[in-house]
This record gives sequence, structure tokens and C-alpha cells, in this order.
Amino acid sequence: MHTRLLIGATIAAALAVASCDRAVAPAEGPTATAFSHSTTADISGYYMPAEPVRMGRWSLDHIFVGQASEFESWEAGSRSETFGPVMIQFDDAASPLVATELGEAHSVTARILPTRYEVTDTAVSFEGQSPELGRVRFDGRLDPDALATSKRNLGGDGVVLIGALTAGGETARNVRMRWWMGD
Repeated sequence: MHTRLLIGATIAAALAVASCDRAVAPAEGPTATAFSHSTTADISGYYMPAEPVRMGRWSLDHIFVGQASEFESWEAGSRSETFGPVMIQFDDAASPLVATELGEAHSVTARILPTRYEVTDTAVSFEGQSPELGRVRFDGRLDPDALATSKRNLGGDGVVLIGALTAGGETARNVRMRWWMGD
């Protein structure tokens, strides 16, 4: 009799723990609250590394930040499989070079779309997933004054964004980025 009560109590406790685990399990895929932007200025453009950043055979090409309307569309649920309001692109440094309208570029790239982001006038935080690089994360501080100067000068060598980048199981700290408006 005591054994049956003990087994019954053990099963009840296990079911209670299991149901608690199910109640707090994260939902599949990103939720709308995983994406937020709050900017008062136009910070859109391409953020290019001031110095080369390598993660194994992959080289950071740029971080793209879109305009307010692109953030609003994404956050409202209108999402593309190839374009997001914040994206990170890497080049496979071992891939052949090909001629492009901007010069030579590597023929193999990895574009990472967001699974989470938070963008403000002073910070860019991004997380995404890539088959080539696994989990990709960037957390950086944006200097609004340096960005305004760079925009007045139509780009240049001034560093406007500094942060930490994790990709391919590696982390690069103090990644320094310049602003470019794009072509």
C-alpha cells in the first residue's frame, strides 16, 4: 500500500514538473516583441568594418541598417526571406573573386537575417541564424555625432559603430565600423 502511494506521489510530482516545463517553454520562431526600433534620426546605411574581421574562412563584409519604413513593415509582420531591416553579410574568403559593378568581390556570401533586433539612435543589437555560421550576434554602440559627420562627408574613415560580433563559434570584440550610404 505504501509503495503504491509512493509511486502515485512520484508520478503526480513528475507530471506537475512536466506541465510547468511546458508552460514556460519558449515559442517556436521569433515573436513580434523580438523586433524593436526606436530612432529619431536616419541611421540607415551600410556599416563597413574599419579593419578586417575574420571568423574562420568568413570575412565580415557589412552590417546593413534600413530606413524607418523597412523596420515598420518587418515589425508589422511583412517579412522577406532575402531582406530585413537589419542584416549582416559575410564573404567566404576562400571563394573565387568575381567582377562586380563595384569592383571584385568574393563569389560566395552569407546574408544573415534577424531573428531578433533592437535598434536605437545609440545602439544596434542583432541576432540571426545562418547555416554557414550558426548563431550570429552583434551588440554595438552607435555614436550619433560621428554618424552625422560621416553622413555630411558622404562616408569616410571615421568610426561610427563599435561592438562585439559572434559568428561561427568565435567572438571578435571592439569591431569598429564606418558608415557608407551605399550605391
